[in-house]
Amino acid sequence: MAVFYHLRLVSLAVLILASQLDFASAAVRVSSIYARGLTGDPFGNQPDPYIKIWCGSTFGGQTEYQRDVANPSWSATFSFPNCRVGQTLKMEVWDKDLIFDDYLGTCTKSLSRGVFNAVCSLNAGTLYYTYNVQ
Repeated sequence: MAVFYHLRLVSLAVLILASQLDFASAAVRVSSIYARGLTGDPFGNQPDPYIKIWCGSTFGGQTEYQRDVANPSWSATFSFPNCRVGQTLKMEVWDKDLIFDDYLGTCTKSLSRGVFNAVCSLNAGTLYYTYNVQ
């Protein structure tokens, strides 16, 4: 009789722990971000590019801007510990200006598990990055 009682307690504990797990959650990491062929304003000035990044509705931050660079690379790594498989990873590329920053384009990816090297065409130029979904 005591064996069945302990078995029921163990089963209950396992069910409680399993209910707390979220099998759709994922740890998302974005790194190795760089761009090629970005253009600045219509007057021919080089861009001062930076990136803003989201996973789902969570804003992950932004890179530092680089002054007068058409082919930038950023050392920043972004982590989203509570991002879910199927959510959208969104990266916006901007050109920093004195008054209003210029929008250069957006890249979006629907997340699935694995490591991916992504290439995205912008309004003018191309964005490259690596993302890992665990």
